[in-house]
Amino acid sequence: MIRMNSLHDLGGLHGFGPIAYEANEPVFHEPWEGRVFGMSLSLAGRDGPNLDAARHRGERLDPVAYFRNGYFGRWLAAFELMLHEEGLIGSDELEARLVGKNPKTGGDAPLPQPHAGPPLRGLNVIREIDSPPKFQTGQAVRTRNHQPAGHCRLPAYARCKPATVIRVHAAMVFADTNAHNQGENPQYVYTVEFDGEELWGEVAEARTVVNLDLFESYLEER
Repeated sequence: MIRMNSLHDLGGLHGFGPIAYEANEPVFHEPWEGRVFGMSLSLAGRDGPNLDAARHRGERLDPVAYFRNGYFGRWLAAFELMLHEEGLIGSDELEARLVGKNPKTGGDAPLPQPHAGPPLRGLNVIREIDSPPKFQTGQAVRTRNHQPAGHCRLPAYARCKPATVIRVHAAMVFADTNAHNQGENPQYVYTVEFDGEELWGEVAEARTVVNLDLFESYLEER
């Protein structure tokens, strides 16, 4: 089966125009963006947010909506998808609440109340495992042709490329399985350095290097 790469994986692709740079860019451009960010974290669950699952929901959005709605627009759409998939809200209920109505009574819906529980937990993905790291600093490696059917943190432009390990990190929750609720399966993460010409060919700028943080299973010896 040929895998269609996810629509979010744009590194190295052409035709999307220049990246606009905004000096002194604020974290949120509009109040609703901050509210979406807060809502997404507030329903993270007892063990904190599953960022991998949230990212994979964004990857499954309609492509037109994905590119049209902007960064926090994608957050909002992924949040709505989570509400549906977890059975927390139906489409009719969502539409009613968007116009300020109580879906059960048809009357005005009460305003949401501020969070009154314990502080929200942050993201903690570091784990301890018994096995030692497979690779060491300075070791020559190559990225695998890793193309799972679902979520993946190895960008397409960096597959099957030679690199060098420049830092060994602690073991962390493996995004590929955690995104699908298939277990944390922690493994070591490595910062690996690619020569620009290996990634972009002769059009690469001279002496350009790219560093990526990659899971152990993405790498092999060379």
